[in-house]
Amino acid sequence: MVERYKRAANILTLMICLLPLFCFKKAADTALLAAWANRCLTESFDPRSDAKLKKWEISVTPDFFVRLRKTYAKGKQEYYSFSLGRFRDMNYWGTAKAGRLDLLTVDDDIISQTYNDRKGDMDKMVNLMSLPVKNMQAERLDSLRNILMRLKDEANSPAQ
Repeated sequence: MVERYKRAANILTLMICLLPLFCFKKAADTALLAAWANRCLTESFDPRSDAKLKKWEISVTPDFFVRLRKTYAKGKQEYYSFSLGRFRDMNYWGTAKAGRLDLLTVDDDIISQTYNDRKGDMDKMVNLMSLPVKNMQAERLDSLRNILMRLKDEANSPAQ
């Protein structure tokens, strides 16, 4: 009987020791998925579609956010951000060579802000983030959509 309890205690100890490995695996997977989405969007973003665009940054973060910042030649900035937990789907308009990728949210869940605009700074909520893109083959679009959907599921999982 004592042997049985020792064996159960050993198994319990082993499970407690291995538990962090399972937690880190999910975080590592999330970081890899976010890194792939980052690389895909960064390589595909087409700044040539707006001649006045001076600088841009796009990111998909491991904490489930998509962010885009555009800076124009005269100092105007546009900023967009949304939680992947609110991601609904994406649409693509164009050819494999060039087009527009629309990221859609459930409701008006995308923060849209402008700074240093001659018309005045603006804060509003929208449900569409439109990205000019290049070199987006069907396979790449499908992979990007699948990864964003998986990140959405992780963002909405009870552990988050």
